[in-house]
Amino acid sequence: MARVVDVPLNTAIADLDEALRTLLKRELDKHGFEGVEIGFDAPSKEWSGKLTGPTVDLFLYDMREALDRATATPSERRSNGTSIVSDPPLQLELTYAVTAWTKAVEDEHRLLSQVLAILFSYSSVPSDVIAENASTTLARAETSVGRPREEKADFWTSVGGQYKASIDYVVQIVIESGATFVRGPEVRTTTIRTLQTDGPRAATLEELHRMDGTVTDEDGAPLQGAWIALTDSGRWAATDQDGRFTFARVPPGKHQVVARTTDGREAKGTVTVPGGRCDLVAAARKRSTRT
Repeated sequence: MARVVDVPLNTAIADLDEALRTLLKRELDKHGFEGVEIGFDAPSKEWSGKLTGPTVDLFLYDMREALDRATATPSERRSNGTSIVSDPPLQLELTYAVTAWTKAVEDEHRLLSQVLAILFSYSSVPSDVIAENASTTLARAETSVGRPREEKADFWTSVGGQYKASIDYVVQIVIESGATFVRGPEVRTTTIRTLQTDGPRAATLEELHRMDGTVTDEDGAPLQGAWIALTDSGRWAATDQDGRFTFARVPPGKHQVVARTTDGREAKGTVTVPGGRCDLVAAARKRSTRT
């Protein structure tokens, strides 16, 4: 197995900023809040002192793994006998402090209320505000209006701003790993040759092989626990969770294979050993009808 690292291009956070800017401006315009600027700066006193018009600021102040959504299971895909196993993705949680800035407090509260209604109305970033060249991970970006990660008094002290009302807005995105493990084609046939101990070394008494296969349903889903029988020898095996089965020490020639699933479906096939592979499809049982 070889480990391959191919780091993908990732602009997910910048793409998310642009998607949120597009969403807020579009929805604010619908209700008469034209001309509102959307920023992503730290809301410090120096920054706020330079504002010349109504502004909504989304300051990204926290990023951490969403442990409740994390998975340790890698993904696997197969192609031409090669298996490519990818590390599980990072479930990332981003938290924005959302504030509204106007000259009058009443206008500020009115603007902040409308922003809250917009953010609360969408449980995920809508696809129509995601740019065509944006990261595909935003298609799965779930959102919520959440509780602050820390006391907001400490937050305003750390950014050098003056305390004011804010909304904590949480977005969960997925960061795919660029690390994969590549396994070569699986060994399908194992040959065992038995020689006479008291005769010429070239005298072969018996040649045995390993034979593999799978059992799936009509949609290609693996069927676990299916019984597999080699009818000519009376040998049997069972499929694993991936629908695979193996017979060792199979003599060369053609063999009839029968599979029976736990719900009574059957599949039959013929395999030539060595070198053959037996992939069976167990179709759904047809119900009989009475007239």
